[in-house]
Amino acid sequence: MAVSKPRTAYVCNACGARHPKWAGQCADCGAWNSLAEVAEPRKPVVRGGYTGAADATRIETLSEISPEERSRILSGIGELDRVLGGGLVAGSVVLIGGDPGIGKSTLLLQACAALATDLPVLYVSGEESPQQIGLRARRLGLAGDGIRLLAETCVERILEHAAAEHPRIMVVDSIQTLFTETLQSAPGSVSQVRDAAAQLVRFAKQQDTVVFLVGHVTKDGSLAGPRVLEHMVDTVLYFEGEHGGPFRIVRSIKNRFGAVNELGVFAMGDHGLREVKNPSAIFLSRHDQPVSGSLVMVTREGTRPLLVEVQALVDESPLANPRRVALGLDQNRLSMLLAVLHRHGGVGLFNQDVYVNVVGGVRIAETAADLPVIMAVLSSYRDRPLPLELAAFGEVGLSGEIRPVPNGPDRLREAVKHGIRRAIVPKGNAPKEGVEGLEIVAVRTLGEALEAGA
Repeated sequence: MAVSKPRTAYVCNACGARHPKWAGQCADCGAWNSLAEVAEPRKPVVRGGYTGAADATRIETLSEISPEERSRILSGIGELDRVLGGGLVAGSVVLIGGDPGIGKSTLLLQACAALATDLPVLYVSGEESPQQIGLRARRLGLAGDGIRLLAETCVERILEHAAAEHPRIMVVDSIQTLFTETLQSAPGSVSQVRDAAAQLVRFAKQQDTVVFLVGHVTKDGSLAGPRVLEHMVDTVLYFEGEHGGPFRIVRSIKNRFGAVNELGVFAMGDHGLREVKNPSAIFLSRHDQPVSGSLVMVTREGTRPLLVEVQALVDESPLANPRRVALGLDQNRLSMLLAVLHRHGGVGLFNQDVYVNVVGGVRIAETAADLPVIMAVLSSYRDRPLPLELAAFGEVGLSGEIRPVPNGPDRLREAVKHGIRRAIVPKGNAPKEGVEGLEIVAVRTLGEALEAGA
């Protein structure tokens, strides 16, 4: 008796699109050599909504729905609660990604130890054995009396154990190691990650359980797997930091229950991650004497104003095409600012290498860094140190105007707390009543800003 061959499909590893036959390029996203062969499900898959609603087909009027305000669950780690928007929300799913060895498992184990004193916690490990987790807990000095451990990679069996344990907090480390029995593809494939995450999200919504998912990242730093994974969860956190450096940063990329781009700062030590209550103090390296190319800028990450030091080095280039290197900043924006400096500041750096670095490994994405970067570059080029007690922020337009940025008064108050006595800010950010102990120089154009910092 002949056995019928199971049907196969080809799924794009980049976008998750399905194709009936193999092709060199995905027709949906344009990625090359990204189609992988997967077998069709051996049995029908019963799919449901991610929300876990019992009656998802009933139509309701929005005004008739009474919003239910839920109290936050504090994790016991203040910086993590800040990034999450004030604490954990029952039934939420948090996806945390980062480079290998950055501290994801360490942070979650510390949070589980703090939460286990009051709530039932289940830690599901697909990469490490319970003995390895126990050794880490001993090294970190964690008791772990209330943490239940499960070494399993099958989603169906994980949910069976979870239904019996009734945990309020569940950690899954990691989502790329899980598989569902309804699919024949290998763990970590697009279909496995998508279906495994869907079942976990549905369980979290139905049982009001907080689920942490640990995600692997690719070599370019983005989360591995289909992009739909980030849409399914409620919160996406990225763990950042330089290998070998003591500081780690947890950044919120997506949060349905709080502000995005919120920042939590930790210091890695022998006993795990320790909170940094005052991040501005570690990102400001106080020099004994003023040095050229260094300036304090006041940035804002989420709801927190932050003082960081930007350093620039301008040196004569032996190359035909001088180098433009930016660490912690967008390199294309640096090239644009150098063009504005030439056009509206009268300083051309055609034969100069320009290096810009944000101290401490912080990545600055907002436009308030424009003015400090230009001032630091010009300070290094002219070898004229800027005062130690000077700070600046502001967006620089292509026509040379200095544009205001959000939350100017909060930035100025934060600057005063750290010994800043003079600030160069956009005209639109200068408060009418001023700030006690701070000399505010309001500027409209790039030329005025360069004169004020000279």
